[in-house]
Amino acid sequence: MKRIVAGIVAHVDAGKTTLSEAMLYQTGELRKLGRVDNGDAFLDSDKLEKQRGITIFSHQASLKYNDLELTLLDTPGHVDFASQTEQVLSVLDYAILVVSATDGIQGYTRTLWRLLEHYNVPTFIFVNKMDATGADQGRVLQQLQDTFSAGCIAFNETMSEESYEEIAMQDDDVLETFLDSSQVFDDVIKKMIKQRKVFPCYFGSALKLEGVENFLGGMEQWSSEDNYQADFGAQVFKISHDENDERLTWVRVTSGVLPTKSVVVDDQKANQLRVYNGNKFTLVQEVDAGGVCAITGLTQTYPGQGLGNAQNAQLPEIQPVLNYALDPKDNDIHNCLTALRQLEDEDPQLHVSWSSHLQEARVQIMGEVQLEILQQLMLDRFNLDIGFGEGSILYKETITKPVEGVGHFEPLRHYAEVHLLLEPEAPGTGLVFDSQCSLEILGKNWQHQVLTNLGAKEQLGVLTGSPLTDVKISLVSGKSSNVHSVGGDFREATWRAVRQGLMELKERSACQLLEPWYRFRLEVEQDQVGRAMSDIQRMNGSFDTPDGGTGTTVLTGTAPVSEMRGYAQEVNAYTHGQGLFEAVVDGYRPCHNAQEIIDGFDYDPVSDLDNTPGSVFCAHGAGYPVHWDEVPQMAHIPYTYPLGS
Repeated sequence: MKRIVAGIVAHVDAGKTTLSEAMLYQTGELRKLGRVDNGDAFLDSDKLEKQRGITIFSHQASLKYNDLELTLLDTPGHVDFASQTEQVLSVLDYAILVVSATDGIQGYTRTLWRLLEHYNVPTFIFVNKMDATGADQGRVLQQLQDTFSAGCIAFNETMSEESYEEIAMQDDDVLETFLDSSQVFDDVIKKMIKQRKVFPCYFGSALKLEGVENFLGGMEQWSSEDNYQADFGAQVFKISHDENDERLTWVRVTSGVLPTKSVVVDDQKANQLRVYNGNKFTLVQEVDAGGVCAITGLTQTYPGQGLGNAQNAQLPEIQPVLNYALDPKDNDIHNCLTALRQLEDEDPQLHVSWSSHLQEARVQIMGEVQLEILQQLMLDRFNLDIGFGEGSILYKETITKPVEGVGHFEPLRHYAEVHLLLEPEAPGTGLVFDSQCSLEILGKNWQHQVLTNLGAKEQLGVLTGSPLTDVKISLVSGKSSNVHSVGGDFREATWRAVRQGLMELKERSACQLLEPWYRFRLEVEQDQVGRAMSDIQRMNGSFDTPDGGTGTTVLTGTAPVSEMRGYAQEVNAYTHGQGLFEAVVDGYRPCHNAQEIIDGFDYDPVSDLDNTPGSVFCAHGAGYPVHWDEVPQMAHIPYTYPLGS
């Protein structure tokens, strides 16, 4: 049978879990059709999910339809749990994007499409709720084509010549063949779907089982299985704990075979291989390439990790934007910290930090719903009734001009000098490390030390001490000593070079503070538009030309997260519960009130001893510190670029 792994993704309430339920019921995997609103959906098995009526964790199910063996990975639909969804994307053969016929393309749907594009995941689209009043197939299809791709094409049980022509138009070579022969072969269509040139669209109502069998038939007909290598490889996409607190490492086997009891990573064995279907599992002796399972017995794994010959996944695109301090109430703070560490093991994006000086734990999250779930998890799983203080914004820093930074580390019997070129990168790039240094100037081993140490810790900016982003850091020169240099010397010199360069840029006003921004959609009655526009301008946001409908007006635009937090409650109040407001994080942009924030942080980069910009030189048999602005004149090798430019 053809084996495919598909993930179901959607904006919350589009009917994603309902479609999963319908597919399982239609193929005989379920005897009774569960419902999310009744709390008996097969894949929303967690108590919290039943209470909330939303998917919070990713779940696995399996079904067979004719010659297709399909592993379904159901993912959270709420934007606050986007990081859990993103973890799954790197292990998929295909995605199933569910769109509501009544709501169309919503804010988070756009985010999901961007992520699917980023991870290059071929995508089938199911337009749900076609039974609802006002649902219009032509209107939704046009919106998909205008917003996402002209390759979003309706696939029917019997394809018309017009459909084949639409498909052919997505590729010049295929179109040329079609004009000659008036046909497009199935294998060509499968290849175009795999290449994300064509996105088959199906229409129906999952709740009423309408269009579901046609969709399953389409998945069977138009999907194709990968060819796998013989050597073992697997990718970790999730960490969880079962009801007995057993740690589970969820993997997709990407090549070869994974046998039970085999050594998987760091001399640790796969004690059990569990294939889950909902909250029940079957123990198997091995999992072949293409299969998904949960492994027990591994303690050091993490989402995105490559096992065997598999590479680590890309760093996640979705990053938390809010920071909260833990209020332990009457609980022991260290018990709370231990519990949070376990939750961080499952979701690394929590970024749990501990300040021994303040005796304070902090977490990073996406939004208020995630915070509420976190509190409930702490109570349900660890019997810890905790709270959180007022949240703060997670700022980032970048640079606007290039600079060459130098770090020198030469206490007695140690030696290293490193020159780094720091250059601004496009928004959303993160940090990029490279070497432009000749091996004749600095040996391969030392260059490796420099590049490794650049990524060994979070590099901080010098305005507020916030994480540095959107910067390319290239090794351009360096010097070692045959007698005195050791690896730790290059670690010190590398970190100091980054900070020294940033201090040079700060002097030239070329450091920039960034803040997260929301992309929002606000629907209000026509007589409330003036209030809404005034609010958005007050929040330093901007909006597109209002789109007026019958009795309502839709405003879309962007605004700083710091200003728009809590605005949903305001909208609810002044529209008496009739207004609709949604917002998704749209990346980082220059901070709208940068100087005010910088002043509030009162950060002194020179006093940050863990991230010092100064260097250490040696004279008369002893090392001595040198202030960052004096380092260029004392450097032992010349600058590759004119001083600092």
